[in-house]
Amino acid sequence: MAAQFMAMPFIVIIVFIILGIRILNEYERGVIFRLGRLSNTKGPGLRWIIPFIDRMVKVDLRTVTMDVPGQDVITRDNVSIKVNAVIYFRVIKPTQAIIEVEDFLYATSQLAQTTLRSVCGEAELDELLAEREAINKKLQEILDKMTDPWGVKVSTVEVKHIDLPLEMQRSMAKQAEAERERRAKIIHAEGELQASHKLSEAAAIIDKNPKALQLRYLQTLSEVAAENNSTVLFPIPIDLLTPFLGKNEAGREDKS
Repeated sequence: MAAQFMAMPFIVIIVFIILGIRILNEYERGVIFRLGRLSNTKGPGLRWIIPFIDRMVKVDLRTVTMDVPGQDVITRDNVSIKVNAVIYFRVIKPTQAIIEVEDFLYATSQLAQTTLRSVCGEAELDELLAEREAINKKLQEILDKMTDPWGVKVSTVEVKHIDLPLEMQRSMAKQAEAERERRAKIIHAEGELQASHKLSEAAAIIDKNPKALQLRYLQTLSEVAAENNSTVLFPIPIDLLTPFLGKNEAGREDKS
């Protein structure tokens, strides 16, 4: 009985030590409160706190990926859209993240939603679609500035998707189709203009050298004869027969 009574203090001490043991991972920090007051912050490894007097709050320092739910937004040009986004942030000051805000994850999520609605509502639809990088940068700067007192660093904000009304999608599709037709007509007109310039240059060369027209005519006959077509009749320019007619008249004169 006496031995058991003597062993009781050792058992109490062992239990007391075990209750105070805490293990922190490499990516965690422990904020210690002693009797409700901030004591210090402990790093990773095996740590011990005073049971029933100290309280440790673990803070994860890894980057958090948070989806921002779709927000109904009316743009500056009065178009109703739905926008969602994703934000990347991490805690850089564990003490502030615990003391300055009740739940920094929830607070950051709510702040991201309101900021997304505000920024997208100040822009026009064309800006949201064409200048998404500028919108992302503006969102990141605003969120980073507002979460700085909480010890939170917002590194990236990305607008994921913009849902447009069905009528707006149809009108944009028609606009894109009209734009493609306009470009096709411009390209076709430019091709016709270039071809006309080349034909004009060719006509000027042929006008200066009539024999070039005869060579072109003979080349066309050769190309047609190489194909298996039906009989084709070509009018022969009188200029091709002029040399032969001149020889015949000269031969008749010699005979006479």
